[in-house]
Amino acid sequence: MIGIGSFWGALPTEGRWLLSTVAIQTLGRGLTLPFTIIYLYEVRGFDLGLSGALMSLIAVTGLIVTGPGGTLIDKYGARTVLLAGLTAMIAGCTLLAFATHPAVAAVALVLIGVNFGVSWPGFNALIASVVHGDLRQQYFGVNFALVNLGIGIGGILGGFYVDVDSPETFTAIFLVDAATSLIPMALLLGPLRHVRTQAGPSDDAPSTAGYREILRQPAVLWLTLLTFLAMFIGYGQMEAGFPAYARQVAEVSTRVIGLSFAVNTAVIVLLQFLVLKRITGRRRTRVMVVMALVWALSWMILGAAGLLPDSLAAAIGVLSFMGVFAFGETLLQPTVPAVYNDLASDHNRGRYNAINAAAFQGGAITGPIAAGLLLDVGLGAWYIAIMVVGCLGIGALALILERRIPATANGVPEPVDAGQAPPPS
Repeated sequence: MIGIGSFWGALPTEGRWLLSTVAIQTLGRGLTLPFTIIYLYEVRGFDLGLSGALMSLIAVTGLIVTGPGGTLIDKYGARTVLLAGLTAMIAGCTLLAFATHPAVAAVALVLIGVNFGVSWPGFNALIASVVHGDLRQQYFGVNFALVNLGIGIGGILGGFYVDVDSPETFTAIFLVDAATSLIPMALLLGPLRHVRTQAGPSDDAPSTAGYREILRQPAVLWLTLLTFLAMFIGYGQMEAGFPAYARQVAEVSTRVIGLSFAVNTAVIVLLQFLVLKRITGRRRTRVMVVMALVWALSWMILGAAGLLPDSLAAAIGVLSFMGVFAFGETLLQPTVPAVYNDLASDHNRGRYNAINAAAFQGGAITGPIAAGLLLDVGLGAWYIAIMVVGCLGIGALALILERRIPATANGVPEPVDAGQAPPPS
């Protein structure tokens, strides 16, 4: 098992640069993420339906550009594509800070969506290029914890600072979000300017395989289905289904819902490294099965909270849901990106990570729609049942995937036949 000190010492210099600024980079996003729709609706005066439609532009644009972005990463390198995405992010946040007309806000949110569409595959490809072996899985886990830490701190600071009666406070947080994007841009132009994610032309492996060919591989197809379902059941519910159920069925206060997100962040930050030490060297698919069972338990806890509405027990249930759910996140986030990148090569790493990002965004888009349809007609019990069944489906997909991926991509050494000598090093 590797400790924090030895983990940091084992990282290459480029990996340390990438990791050391994650929390600061994401703090700006945390400042604006919970308050963007409030800004559009209460500060700029757009009606609520229009504000929701504008917010969806981020995810829709991200989904549209993810595929081309992955191809461009493989052709020109993650650094070039990320710089373009960060430029769009800075322009979008700055434009949104002063948007008084829906059309201006729409352009701003599309620009932000462009960055979201390329940043996931871009940064994952960059990480995979500088961190290798078991260290890669641990890196993805620590990176996830730091992302949550930055967003969590940003959300707390934003909650204390913004005031709907003072539009300038919202202008300030969007400008800070734009400014924090300058940090990764400086890294890419400075210490990381020599990192290469695309394969050189002299390599033997072909570089022309498209998305269709990649998705024809059973391992990639099953992994993508698992990722989509995990996002549909998990993150697709965090901004819509969970808060709606907590308010309408469990009847807890908005303060309890806000506190539950703080619980989520705290559990991830406190437990992620401990979890990483326990799962290192174990089959990643088995870790996914455990994660699925943990998430199933969390949804049952939330369902129980709905049986005791407007009570202390309901509030405890909502908070407990988020804590247990967060524990499942610490199992999911180190494993899935590591499998994608261990299946990929330098010729197609951008496209593999783009497939991962597209599955995530697809689940994040469809999850709220399903939750809204169920909860709008009072089918809270069916909503919880579908979430639990979906979690069990994740576990089943993980067991199917286990039979279709090489052992090395599953986090364990390739087995050697008893009568066969190991390959020369």
